[in-house]
Amino acid sequence: MKLMFASDIHGDEYYCKKLKKLYKEENSEKLILLGDLLYNKSRMVIGRNAERQRVAGILNDLSEDIICVKGNCDTDMDQDLLYFPMLKEYQKLNVDGYQFFITHGHIYNRYHLPPSEKKTILIHGHTHIPYIENTSEYLYLNPGSISDPRDGSPHTYMIYENKEFTIKDIEGNKINRISLDESY
Repeated sequence: MKLMFASDIHGDEYYCKKLKKLYKEENSEKLILLGDLLYNKSRMVIGRNAERQRVAGILNDLSEDIICVKGNCDTDMDQDLLYFPMLKEYQKLNVDGYQFFITHGHIYNRYHLPPSEKKTILIHGHTHIPYIENTSEYLYLNPGSISDPRDGSPHTYMIYENKEFTIKDIEGNKINRISLDESY
């Protein structure tokens, strides 16, 4: 199974269009969005609602393929614009015999792990910084932000395929990778 992970679009139409294009090019089976989809406080000006609606439209075109969790900036009003559910704080996905705990990162993160009796594969956004960390307690993966990277990182997303996670920039260059066979 091939999955694409992206986070923190924050209502940026340009980068949402890039995300849609990359999703099609990657030929992934599902697009997993890790929250903060439509809200962008720096763009709260006249006309902002129109861009927010256009971003919702772009995402709605992919609604059959989307799995989503709620970010700290997502609201019930955002859900009203979207054709897919996006208000769960987290979801657990069983993929290739591994359990992925996906969330935005403002509640559960590497400093506040979700309850688990075994090693957690924790996938979240929120920090806007792509990251892979493997410890005895957890494997932490963060695709960074497709539209608003921080700490000098590029615009990024993440692909899961054949038991391997790869963080890529929007030009398709590999930034970091980890294999579950080697690390889990």
